[in-house]
Amino acid sequence: MKTCTLALFLILPVFAGFSQEKLRPEGDIPILAWVGVPEAETTVERFRELKEAGININFSSYSDIGAVEKALEIAQQTGVKLLPYCPELKSDPEKTVTRLMKHPALAGYHLRDEPNATDFPELAAWVKRIQSVDKAHYCYINLFPNYASAEQLFAKGTEIPLGKDVYAEHLDVFLKAVPVPFISFDHYPVIEGNLGRSLRPGWYKNLEIVASASQKSGLPFWAFALAVAHAPYPVPTVGEIKVQLYSNLAYGAQTLQYFTYWTPGVNSSWDFHQGPIGLDGKRTEVYDRIKSVNRELQNVSAVFIGSRLISVHHTGKQIPAGTRRLDGLPAPVRVLETGDGGAVVSVLEKGDRQFLVVVNRDFQNPMPLTFAAGANVKRVLKDGTLVRADAYAARTEVDPGDAVIFTWEKSNK
Repeated sequence: MKTCTLALFLILPVFAGFSQEKLRPEGDIPILAWVGVPEAETTVERFRELKEAGININFSSYSDIGAVEKALEIAQQTGVKLLPYCPELKSDPEKTVTRLMKHPALAGYHLRDEPNATDFPELAAWVKRIQSVDKAHYCYINLFPNYASAEQLFAKGTEIPLGKDVYAEHLDVFLKAVPVPFISFDHYPVIEGNLGRSLRPGWYKNLEIVASASQKSGLPFWAFALAVAHAPYPVPTVGEIKVQLYSNLAYGAQTLQYFTYWTPGVNSSWDFHQGPIGLDGKRTEVYDRIKSVNRELQNVSAVFIGSRLISVHHTGKQIPAGTRRLDGLPAPVRVLETGDGGAVVSVLEKGDRQFLVVVNRDFQNPMPLTFAAGANVKRVLKDGTLVRADAYAARTEVDPGDAVIFTWEKSNK
């Protein structure tokens, strides 16, 4: 059985040749390493290795401001930006920021991960103290996912307004209380159990809530992919990495993050293992996997950087909770059919150009795709080249977790 959003058959013409053009690069997608190169490994070689993996922002905690300044110098030499935390940032934020703010390798200041709503007033005051000195660099605060408990999100006994989603309320309260320049949240959707690997059922609902808050507030959002195994999360495959990152981008994410780059050695109860850089400091297979995916994403970065989310829907025999089924197609598209496993179907817009991003939600199996559109619609290849969509057969396959991208100019609908 197939999910067919429009039953219209089209005979595609055959062409002897096709002229090619490329999307013009507009810079790299910011890609952050959460638990990046640790303080003890602050060397040019290690930062260059990070950059070669396709990561351009490094978050690490440092023992003091002197260690941060050393890391900033190394980061500048290797073309990496630094998002540091050190104790002085909390104990004397004004003095610390004054000392760091003029360094060209500084990206921002890491304040807090997964705060409870009771922490918001303190965080708001901290952000305002930093911004009183430095408005040019962002303050980073990362939020819980929607599978966090109500007690994690709010104080025990907090009453949520009737009919309001608990997580949406948490996000709303945060944005009203804390003056942040973007929304960052973590959600690790690929889990492994007795029946094998699957996606958490609430992941796409989490993306829906955050994307909606992003549009309402005018703030961009940052999202994660998991790169380090620990129960119940497996060592990620290329398909699993792709389904996370392409889905994030299809929902409008403007910065991507990996948890983690360096395998954490603390808190052994989590059994962290086989991050891109292992506990022994050597590369694992995941290093090469994220390097390959990051290179691919940067080749099509012009699709996503600065684009505005117009719509996002899902296809398939069953669609994820909290999402909307695709019930219509953009004007240039005549046929879009996917298999039972289904896809994310997103329309992004930048200037006079629109992009259709179709992500295979199945990270283990290829997805059949039947696509037909007007002669003005082009397919965006993985190197950024544009080729007329009708240069390809109407029926094709999308690799596990992968995406196919089409584009057209709005004036040519």
